[in-house]
Amino acid sequence: MHEPELHDLSDDADYAASIQQGSASINQNESRRQSTSNEPEGAEIVYTKDNVTIHPTQYASERISGRLKLIKQGNALFMTWIPYKGQTSNARLSEKDKNLYTIRAVPFTDIRSIRRHTPTLGWQYIIVVMSSGLAFPPLYFYNGGVREFLVTIKQHVSLVRSAEDANVFLVNDFQSPLQRTLSSLELPRAVPVANVSSSTADHSPSSGDIERFESDKSSASFHQNSRQRQKNHDPARDLSIQVLEKFSLVTRFARETTSQLFRESHLIDGFNPNEGKKHGQSSASYNHIQSSIDSPKYHDEVSVPSDPVEFDKISLVWGKPRQSPLGQQEWATFLDAEGRVMDSKALIKRIFYGGLEHNLRKEVWTFLLGYHAYDSTYAERDYLMSVKKTEYDTIKKQWQSISPEQAKRFTKFRERKGLIDKDVVRTDRSLSFYDGDDNPNVYLLRDILLTYSFYNFDLGYCQGMSDLLSPILYVMRDESKSFWCFVSLMERLGPNFNRDQSGMHSQLFALSKLVELLDLPLHDYFKQNDCLNYFFCFRWLLIQFKREFEYDKTLLLWEVLWTHYLSEHLHLYVCVAILKRYRSKIMGEQMDFDTLLKFINELSGQIDLDATLREAEALCICAGENGEASIPPGTPPSLPLEDASVYPQLDDDVL
Repeated sequence: MHEPELHDLSDDADYAASIQQGSASINQNESRRQSTSNEPEGAEIVYTKDNVTIHPTQYASERISGRLKLIKQGNALFMTWIPYKGQTSNARLSEKDKNLYTIRAVPFTDIRSIRRHTPTLGWQYIIVVMSSGLAFPPLYFYNGGVREFLVTIKQHVSLVRSAEDANVFLVNDFQSPLQRTLSSLELPRAVPVANVSSSTADHSPSSGDIERFESDKSSASFHQNSRQRQKNHDPARDLSIQVLEKFSLVTRFARETTSQLFRESHLIDGFNPNEGKKHGQSSASYNHIQSSIDSPKYHDEVSVPSDPVEFDKISLVWGKPRQSPLGQQEWATFLDAEGRVMDSKALIKRIFYGGLEHNLRKEVWTFLLGYHAYDSTYAERDYLMSVKKTEYDTIKKQWQSISPEQAKRFTKFRERKGLIDKDVVRTDRSLSFYDGDDNPNVYLLRDILLTYSFYNFDLGYCQGMSDLLSPILYVMRDESKSFWCFVSLMERLGPNFNRDQSGMHSQLFALSKLVELLDLPLHDYFKQNDCLNYFFCFRWLLIQFKREFEYDKTLLLWEVLWTHYLSEHLHLYVCVAILKRYRSKIMGEQMDFDTLLKFINELSGQIDLDATLREAEALCICAGENGEASIPPGTPPSLPLEDASVYPQLDDDVL
């Protein structure tokens, strides 16, 4: 039965209060907008808002303000956001950096939903989610205007409120044949992605008109897309890890159907190639490389540009051989009679190059994660564990004491518990430690995650957290100690799960800068093939390569990363090392986004960890200060500043 008013904006108090104001504002500015000098025939600016801002990091000095526009041409509506030029106070944010976030002529046929956030304190902001499941960075409205923005959209496209979440507005929410194809896979830990494109020449404006209208090159094509309403899923939450897994197993037909959409829905536009001399190349050699990329390509004969930093050679020169793991007898030499670590720097270096024997991890991980101080004694550590055990039990009782009647009136608790219950039974069940029905370790995993959601109520629980906790519980075999080690890890990785995805966006941005620094031809290839958003590396970063290596190799990698020996962002250099290792295959086979996404997912279990760590070390040393300068301050997994909020502006009405 069709119930048109159930999801309609007319039941929204914001909508009702702003209808008159919004329409008057639009009418008042209509003549001015229609007289814009660079407007192409038939195009009209129907909404403009200044001081709409993106927060790439948690630092106020690195915020990027710009102008948001809605442009109508024919029957199509487009959204643009262009950053202001020359108005940043931070010298580290160049115009090229700001262009990374530019949104150019995105058609609403490629948009699935818009989430509105109205925190009690702070600015309202929106998150625009694409049909691919990926999302733009949040757009903060410093001077208001969210209501008028939604009102204007509703006047030109289908916009209805989600039945599951009153703050989510669905765009063109129709049935999708491709959705049924994807859903039929019935993959665990995956969400359906609704998108299918079919050409509609009658309603698609020419891209040239939009290019002239914005006085800049637009890379978007315009297609009509079908959608399917998603049940029990927040479009702004956990968007990418499930999408990556889903598309790694989609049939060839589905991949071909979605490939055009992925190419057209790329979110990042705009690194201009640097001078070849930046990487020690002559102008002539750089021009030769560039022309070889720009030339027509054929699958049976493709010239792959050479590696500008001679990858194989630097790993031999600067990447030291891996050592055997640190054992019990050697560990004892680092401790004094009372249990203090006498030389923490030497210990960190030793772990970086060799890792730990498994029976030592339970003790040494507590130091690497910051649960215990290196200068603490045996007695001090025993006392701390006793105190923390009592504190953990107190927090745990908060959710254990919730009665069924109280739970009926506690939506966040029910929803978080439901997510956790579903995730823990699908986490690492191939391990004997978590295998079998009614496994007590699975219940421990659930209890720790529920307790953490009460300990850090602002962040709560997001999919992926169970993947980070599982190895810690596997190693510690103790509920309280596992909880506090997980708390310490989330102090570093918590921004990965921010609702606005700021932590992930800052890492992907830093990764793009490092690839540009260390392999400009590869960077340019990604740019030309609409892969510059680096979303194919999303899963690597979100859960620290956990699904890319065998379990014991993951434990080794994590303890190496936790040392912060060469850099607290060594995981980014690991990404670069893997991409460079397969650069010839990627470029030689001319992989586009969806092909590259599938290829990256299929590398799981195929990557040589020791060689990768050696190569990442060499790249980190090679990049030096230039590499450090490419990474924005506060980029995870750096420890948070005492006076900075790691989980900014999380509103109360959203899980």
